[in-house]
Amino acid sequence: MQSWSKTSSLCQRYGLVLYDGFSNHCLANTVEPLRAANMLSGRQLYQWVFLTVNGLPATSSSGLEVRPHTPLKDAEGDMLLVMPSYGFRTHATWQNRAALGSAAKQFKVLAGMDTGSWLLAHAGLLSGHRATIHWEELAAFAEEFPDIDGVRERFVIDGDRVTCSGAMAAFDMVMFLIGRDHGQALALEVAQLFMSGHPQVAMPVGRGRSRSVTNRAIALMQEHVEDPLTIAAIAFRVGCTQKTLEARMRTATGAAPQKVYRRIRLIVARKLVLETVLPVSEIALRCGYQDASAMTRAFKAEFGTTPRALRLALV
Repeated sequence: MQSWSKTSSLCQRYGLVLYDGFSNHCLANTVEPLRAANMLSGRQLYQWVFLTVNGLPATSSSGLEVRPHTPLKDAEGDMLLVMPSYGFRTHATWQNRAALGSAAKQFKVLAGMDTGSWLLAHAGLLSGHRATIHWEELAAFAEEFPDIDGVRERFVIDGDRVTCSGAMAAFDMVMFLIGRDHGQALALEVAQLFMSGHPQVAMPVGRGRSRSVTNRAIALMQEHVEDPLTIAAIAFRVGCTQKTLEARMRTATGAAPQKVYRRIRLIVARKLVLETVLPVSEIALRCGYQDASAMTRAFKAEFGTTPRALRLALV
Protein backbone atom coordinates (compact mmCIF):
# COMPACT_ATOMS: atom_id res chain seq x y z
CA MET A 1 0.00 0.00 0.00
CA GLN A 2 1.06 3.60 -0.58
CA SER A 3 3.09 4.79 2.39
CA TRP A 4 2.19 8.17 3.84
CA SER A 5 4.41 10.43 5.92
CA LYS A 6 3.61 10.53 9.60
CA THR A 7 0.61 12.77 10.26
CA SER A 8 -1.79 13.65 13.05
CA SER A 9 -5.19 12.03 13.41
CA LEU A 10 -6.69 15.19 11.88
CA CYS A 11 -4.93 14.61 8.55
CA GLN A 12 -7.10 13.39 5.70
CA ARG A 13 -5.43 11.29 3.00
CA TYR A 14 -6.64 11.89 -0.55
CA GLY A 15 -5.78 9.83 -3.62
CA LEU A 16 -6.29 11.46 -7.02
CA VAL A 17 -6.49 8.94 -9.85
CA LEU A 18 -5.69 10.68 -13.13
CA TYR A 19 -6.46 9.56 -16.68
CA ASP A 20 -5.11 10.75 -20.01
CA GLY A 21 -7.11 13.83 -20.98
CA PHE A 22 -7.62 15.00 -17.38
CA SER A 23 -8.20 18.72 -16.77
CA ASN A 24 -5.32 20.75 -15.31
CA HIS A 25 -7.91 23.22 -14.09
CA CYS A 26 -9.85 20.60 -12.19
CA LEU A 27 -6.69 19.19 -10.65
CA ALA A 28 -5.45 22.60 -9.50
CA ASN A 29 -8.85 23.61 -8.12
CA THR A 30 -8.86 20.43 -6.07
CA VAL A 31 -5.32 20.33 -4.74
CA GLU A 32 -4.39 23.99 -4.28
CA PRO A 33 -7.10 24.76 -1.67
CA LEU A 34 -5.89 21.73 0.31
CA ARG A 35 -2.34 23.03 0.17
CA ALA A 36 -3.52 26.47 1.28
CA ALA A 37 -5.50 24.98 4.18
CA ASN A 38 -2.32 23.27 5.39
CA MET A 39 -0.30 26.47 5.05
CA LEU A 40 -2.81 28.81 6.68
CA SER A 41 -3.63 26.47 9.56
CA GLY A 42 0.02 25.68 10.23
CA ARG A 43 -0.91 21.98 10.36
CA GLN A 44 -0.98 19.12 7.91
CA LEU A 45 -4.73 18.75 7.55
CA TYR A 46 -4.50 17.10 4.14
CA GLN A 47 -2.07 14.83 2.34
CA TRP A 48 -2.49 13.64 -1.23
CA VAL A 49 -0.92 11.36 -3.81
CA PHE A 50 -1.33 11.17 -7.57
CA LEU A 51 -2.35 7.78 -8.92
CA THR A 52 -2.98 6.09 -12.26
CA VAL A 53 -4.58 2.74 -12.93
CA ASN A 54 -1.48 1.33 -14.62
CA GLY A 55 1.19 3.25 -12.71
CA LEU A 56 2.30 5.13 -15.86
CA PRO A 57 2.27 8.93 -16.26
CA ALA A 58 -1.00 10.58 -17.29
CA THR A 59 -1.10 13.45 -19.79
CA SER A 60 -3.65 16.20 -19.40
CA SER A 61 -5.81 17.65 -22.17
CA SER A 62 -3.28 20.48 -22.52
CA GLY A 63 -0.21 18.26 -22.54
CA LEU A 64 0.90 18.39 -18.91
CA GLU A 65 2.39 15.05 -17.88
CA VAL A 66 1.98 13.95 -14.27
CA ARG A 67 3.99 11.05 -12.92
CA PRO A 68 2.00 9.12 -10.30
CA HIS A 69 3.34 8.35 -6.86
CA THR A 70 2.05 4.80 -7.15
CA PRO A 71 -0.43 2.63 -9.08
CA LEU A 72 -4.03 2.77 -7.90
CA LYS A 73 -3.93 -0.84 -6.69
CA ASP A 74 -1.30 0.07 -4.10
CA ALA A 75 -3.14 3.04 -2.58
CA GLU A 76 -5.53 3.53 0.32
CA GLY A 77 -6.85 6.50 2.24
CA ASP A 78 -9.84 8.60 3.22
CA MET A 79 -11.06 9.79 -0.20
CA LEU A 80 -10.41 8.63 -3.74
CA LEU A 81 -11.02 11.32 -6.38
CA VAL A 82 -11.55 9.90 -9.87
CA MET A 83 -10.45 12.55 -12.37
CA PRO A 84 -10.81 12.01 -16.12
CA SER A 85 -12.18 14.74 -18.37
CA TYR A 86 -12.03 14.60 -22.16
CA GLY A 87 -12.32 11.17 -23.73
CA PHE A 88 -13.64 9.66 -20.53
CA ARG A 89 -15.65 6.98 -22.36
CA THR A 90 -12.44 5.40 -23.62
CA HIS A 91 -11.51 4.74 -19.98
CA ALA A 92 -14.78 2.92 -19.23
CA THR A 93 -13.22 -0.53 -19.68
CA TRP A 94 -13.54 -3.73 -17.69
CA GLN A 95 -9.96 -3.22 -16.44
CA ASN A 96 -10.84 0.20 -15.07
CA ARG A 97 -14.09 -1.13 -13.62
CA ALA A 98 -12.15 -3.83 -11.76
CA ALA A 99 -9.51 -1.36 -10.57
CA LEU A 100 -12.09 1.06 -9.14
CA GLY A 101 -14.03 -1.80 -7.58
CA SER A 102 -10.92 -2.95 -5.73
CA ALA A 103 -9.98 0.63 -4.76
CA ALA A 104 -13.46 1.14 -3.26
CA LYS A 105 -12.43 -1.27 -0.52
CA GLN A 106 -9.34 0.78 0.28
CA PHE A 107 -10.88 4.27 0.47
CA LYS A 108 -13.64 5.45 2.81
CA VAL A 109 -15.19 7.90 0.32
CA LEU A 110 -15.30 7.86 -3.48
CA ALA A 111 -15.54 11.08 -5.49
CA GLY A 112 -16.20 11.55 -9.19
CA MET A 113 -14.72 14.80 -10.52
CA ASP A 114 -15.98 16.31 -13.78
CA THR A 115 -16.75 13.19 -15.86
CA GLY A 116 -15.36 10.90 -13.17
CA SER A 117 -18.95 10.23 -12.14
CA TRP A 118 -19.36 8.23 -15.36
CA LEU A 119 -16.45 5.93 -14.49
CA LEU A 120 -17.76 5.40 -10.96
CA ALA A 121 -21.21 4.63 -12.36
CA HIS A 122 -19.76 2.25 -14.95
CA ALA A 123 -18.04 0.42 -12.09
CA GLY A 124 -21.38 0.09 -10.26
CA LEU A 125 -20.24 2.38 -7.46
CA LEU A 126 -22.99 5.01 -7.66
CA SER A 127 -26.07 2.77 -7.80
CA GLY A 128 -28.88 4.12 -5.64
CA HIS A 129 -27.12 7.45 -5.07
CA ARG A 130 -27.84 11.02 -6.06
CA ALA A 131 -25.06 12.27 -8.30
CA THR A 132 -24.05 14.97 -10.74
CA ILE A 133 -21.65 15.09 -13.67
CA HIS A 134 -20.45 17.71 -16.14
CA TRP A 135 -23.76 19.18 -17.28
CA GLU A 136 -23.07 18.51 -20.96
CA GLU A 137 -23.17 14.79 -20.12
CA LEU A 138 -26.07 14.83 -17.67
CA ALA A 139 -28.80 13.68 -20.08
CA ALA A 140 -26.70 10.82 -21.42
CA PHE A 141 -25.65 9.93 -17.87
CA ALA A 142 -29.28 9.68 -16.72
CA GLU A 143 -30.18 7.52 -19.71
CA GLU A 144 -27.17 5.22 -19.35
CA PHE A 145 -27.53 4.75 -15.58
CA PRO A 146 -31.24 4.84 -14.64
CA ASP A 147 -30.50 3.47 -11.15
CA ILE A 148 -28.72 6.75 -10.30
CA ASP A 149 -30.60 9.95 -9.44
CA GLY A 150 -28.77 12.37 -11.74
CA VAL A 151 -29.19 16.02 -10.71
CA ARG A 152 -28.05 19.32 -12.21
CA GLU A 153 -25.97 20.62 -9.31
CA ARG A 154 -22.43 21.90 -8.95
CA PHE A 155 -21.58 19.14 -6.50
CA VAL A 156 -23.48 16.52 -4.53
CA ILE A 157 -22.52 14.74 -1.33
CA ASP A 158 -24.57 11.60 -0.74
CA GLY A 159 -23.17 9.56 2.13
CA ASP A 160 -19.80 8.13 1.14
CA ARG A 161 -20.20 9.22 -2.48
CA VAL A 162 -19.26 12.68 -3.77
CA THR A 163 -19.74 13.93 -7.32
CA CYS A 164 -18.71 17.22 -8.87
CA SER A 165 -19.75 18.78 -12.17
CA GLY A 166 -16.52 20.38 -13.34
CA ALA A 167 -13.36 22.35 -12.72
CA MET A 168 -14.92 25.51 -11.27
CA ALA A 169 -17.25 23.46 -9.09
CA ALA A 170 -14.25 21.51 -7.78
CA PHE A 171 -13.10 24.60 -5.92
CA ASP A 172 -16.57 25.00 -4.36
CA MET A 173 -16.62 21.36 -3.35
CA VAL A 174 -13.19 21.42 -1.71
CA MET A 175 -14.05 24.68 0.06
CA PHE A 176 -17.16 23.03 1.47
CA LEU A 177 -15.12 20.06 2.71
CA ILE A 178 -12.55 22.34 4.36
CA GLY A 179 -15.30 24.33 6.07
CA ARG A 180 -17.18 21.23 7.15
CA ASP A 181 -14.15 19.45 8.54
CA HIS A 182 -12.09 22.33 9.93
CA GLY A 183 -14.44 25.29 10.30
CA GLN A 184 -15.69 28.06 8.05
CA ALA A 185 -13.13 30.47 9.49
CA LEU A 186 -10.38 28.52 7.75
CA ALA A 187 -12.49 28.09 4.61
CA LEU A 188 -13.05 31.85 4.43
CA GLU A 189 -9.34 32.45 4.79
CA VAL A 190 -8.54 29.99 2.00
CA ALA A 191 -11.20 31.59 -0.22
CA GLN A 192 -9.80 35.04 0.47
CA LEU A 193 -6.36 33.84 -0.60
CA PHE A 194 -7.57 32.58 -3.98
CA MET A 195 -10.58 34.60 -5.05
CA SER A 196 -10.47 38.10 -6.50
CA GLY A 197 -13.96 38.91 -5.26
CA HIS A 198 -15.64 38.14 -1.95
CA PRO A 199 -15.21 34.65 -0.52
CA GLN A 200 -18.31 32.52 -0.79
CA VAL A 201 -19.67 29.94 1.61
CA ALA A 202 -20.03 26.71 -0.36
CA MET A 203 -22.88 24.40 0.65
CA PRO A 204 -24.31 21.14 -0.62
CA VAL A 205 -27.60 20.90 -2.48
CA GLY A 206 -30.77 22.43 -1.07
CA ARG A 207 -29.49 25.40 0.91
CA GLY A 208 -29.62 28.12 -1.74
CA ARG A 209 -31.53 30.82 0.18
CA SER A 210 -29.40 30.44 3.29
CA ARG A 211 -26.24 30.56 1.19
CA SER A 212 -27.40 33.70 -0.63
CA VAL A 213 -28.09 35.61 2.59
CA THR A 214 -24.85 34.42 4.17
CA ASN A 215 -22.70 35.29 1.19
CA ARG A 216 -24.21 38.76 0.85
CA ALA A 217 -23.57 39.35 4.54
CA ILE A 218 -19.95 38.18 4.19
CA ALA A 219 -19.51 40.49 1.19
CA LEU A 220 -20.65 43.45 3.30
CA MET A 221 -18.27 42.46 6.07
CA GLN A 222 -15.43 42.38 3.54
CA GLU A 223 -16.38 45.84 2.27
CA HIS A 224 -16.52 47.30 5.77
CA VAL A 225 -13.35 46.19 7.52
CA GLU A 226 -12.09 49.69 8.39
CA ASP A 227 -15.56 51.01 9.25
CA PRO A 228 -17.41 48.00 10.70
CA LEU A 229 -21.18 47.81 10.47
CA THR A 230 -23.39 46.52 13.24
CA ILE A 231 -24.86 43.07 12.73
CA ALA A 232 -28.31 44.68 12.73
CA ALA A 233 -27.23 46.97 9.88
CA ILE A 234 -25.87 44.04 7.89
CA ALA A 235 -29.11 42.12 8.40
CA PHE A 236 -31.13 45.11 7.18
CA ARG A 237 -28.98 45.46 4.06
CA VAL A 238 -29.34 41.79 3.10
CA GLY A 239 -33.08 41.93 3.66
CA CYS A 240 -33.69 39.92 6.83
CA THR A 241 -33.92 40.33 10.58
CA GLN A 242 -30.88 40.10 12.80
CA LYS A 243 -32.26 36.91 14.31
CA THR A 244 -32.67 35.35 10.85
CA LEU A 245 -29.14 36.37 9.85
CA GLU A 246 -27.70 34.89 13.02
CA ALA A 247 -29.55 31.61 12.43
CA ARG A 248 -28.52 31.35 8.79
CA MET A 249 -24.93 32.31 9.49
CA ARG A 250 -24.69 29.64 12.17
CA THR A 251 -26.20 27.09 9.81
CA ALA A 252 -23.80 28.00 7.01
CA THR A 253 -20.59 28.62 8.96
CA GLY A 254 -21.08 27.12 12.40
CA ALA A 255 -20.39 30.52 13.98
CA ALA A 256 -22.25 33.68 14.93
CA PRO A 257 -22.00 36.69 12.57
CA GLN A 258 -19.96 38.59 15.16
CA LYS A 259 -17.33 35.85 15.23
CA VAL A 260 -17.17 35.57 11.43
CA TYR A 261 -16.84 39.37 11.12
CA ARG A 262 -14.08 39.50 13.72
CA ARG A 263 -12.20 36.72 11.93
CA ILE A 264 -12.43 38.56 8.59
CA ARG A 265 -11.04 41.75 10.13
CA LEU A 266 -8.24 39.90 11.91
CA ILE A 267 -7.26 38.05 8.72
CA VAL A 268 -6.74 41.48 7.15
CA ALA A 269 -4.77 42.54 10.22
CA ARG A 270 -2.50 39.52 9.97
CA LYS A 271 -1.88 40.20 6.28
CA LEU A 272 -0.88 43.77 7.08
CA VAL A 273 1.39 42.60 9.90
CA LEU A 274 3.15 40.14 7.61
CA GLU A 275 3.32 42.19 4.41
CA THR A 276 3.77 45.83 5.54
CA VAL A 277 5.81 47.85 8.02
CA LEU A 278 2.77 49.75 9.29
CA PRO A 279 2.73 50.26 13.07
CA VAL A 280 0.28 48.15 15.02
CA SER A 281 -1.73 51.26 15.88
CA GLU A 282 -2.27 51.99 12.17
CA ILE A 283 -3.15 48.38 11.41
CA ALA A 284 -5.72 48.49 14.21
CA LEU A 285 -7.39 51.51 12.65
CA ARG A 286 -7.43 49.90 9.20
CA CYS A 287 -9.18 46.87 10.67
CA GLY A 288 -11.84 48.80 12.56
CA TYR A 289 -10.24 48.94 16.00
CA GLN A 290 -9.91 52.33 17.66
CA ASP A 291 -7.72 50.81 20.37
CA ALA A 292 -4.54 48.95 19.36
CA SER A 293 -4.58 47.05 22.65
CA ALA A 294 -8.05 45.71 21.92
CA MET A 295 -6.92 44.51 18.50
CA THR A 296 -3.82 42.89 20.00
CA ARG A 297 -5.95 40.96 22.50
CA ALA A 298 -8.34 39.80 19.77
CA PHE A 299 -5.38 38.94 17.50
CA LYS A 300 -3.76 36.79 20.19
CA ALA A 301 -7.04 35.04 20.98
CA GLU A 302 -7.52 34.23 17.29
CA PHE A 303 -3.97 33.33 16.22
CA GLY A 304 -2.20 32.45 19.46
CA THR A 305 0.38 35.23 19.13
CA THR A 306 0.55 39.01 19.08
CA PRO A 307 1.18 41.15 16.01
CA ARG A 308 4.61 42.20 17.27
CA ALA A 309 5.60 38.64 18.14
CA LEU A 310 4.52 37.48 14.70
CA ARG A 311 6.70 40.10 13.05
CA LEU A 312 9.68 39.25 15.24
CA ALA A 313 9.33 35.58 14.29
CA LEU A 314 9.95 36.55 10.65
CA VAL A 315 13.23 38.28 11.38
